[in-house]
Amino acid sequence: MKNQKKSIVPALLIGISVVFFILMLVLPLVIVLYRSLKDGLALYVEAITAPNTLSALRVTLIAASIAVTVNTIFGLCAAWLITKFEFRGRQVLSTLIDIPFSISPVIAGLAFIMTFGRMGWATPFIDWINNLLGTDIALVFSVPGVVLATIFVTFPFVSRELIPVMQAQGNAEEEAAAMMGAKGFTIFRRVTFPHIKWTLLYGMILCAARAIGEFGAVYAVSKTRGQTFTLTLEVDALYMAGGADSITQAFAVSSLLVIIAVAILLIKQVVEYRAKRNEEA
Repeated sequence: MKNQKKSIVPALLIGISVVFFILMLVLPLVIVLYRSLKDGLALYVEAITAPNTLSALRVTLIAASIAVTVNTIFGLCAAWLITKFEFRGRQVLSTLIDIPFSISPVIAGLAFIMTFGRMGWATPFIDWINNLLGTDIALVFSVPGVVLATIFVTFPFVSRELIPVMQAQGNAEEEAAAMMGAKGFTIFRRVTFPHIKWTLLYGMILCAARAIGEFGAVYAVSKTRGQTFTLTLEVDALYMAGGADSITQAFAVSSLLVIIAVAILLIKQVVEYRAKRNEEA
């Protein structure tokens, strides 16, 4: 009787998990793809090749690329500093890294407006630079503003993946290399990096996925459709238009996000598989 109960419980849990997975994840994505193609392939192609869509895709890729690059560099430096050195304020730095996890993205976007907007405290400095260089730099309601907001919301992803792995690695190998005369960058390249390369790539993938799907922060600092809108904002604009064609177009543009998400998921699975194989070797 006990063995029978033991066999029922795993099956029940698996069944619940599968049903939840289908209802909450698979079914909505299938509906998005179905609605995007419901009115024919011609309308779908027209929607995803529209000037506003291509502009939104360009802004999304620019913001995501810069955010991943900046946060990868910062994540490596922060993780190295927190795990390999003892200094005052280390715990404070570790806590500050988590701020984007605890603040609403919309609040972050509003904070950028209050800082760099027309009435922001940094405006006189920006105006001085523009007058000095003859430029027209704008950090809100512009692509740079979208980039800054994206960097903020994706700030912790790389460092938070690296820190536990580097802490578990310890300092013994680095200290041994230093005693043998190796310099800082050589120690990082030959000793530290081989242990963290897959974790670093995994963190970059998570950062890219979050950047591409961001809505709240970029909504606050974006202004003009066809210039500063990302794909998520373009989907919202099309859907809120309310017309039958525009709603279908919204689903078509959403399918681009689904395709990108699936591609990122496949890359993530490959990275996890390679990392597991590397650990077993």
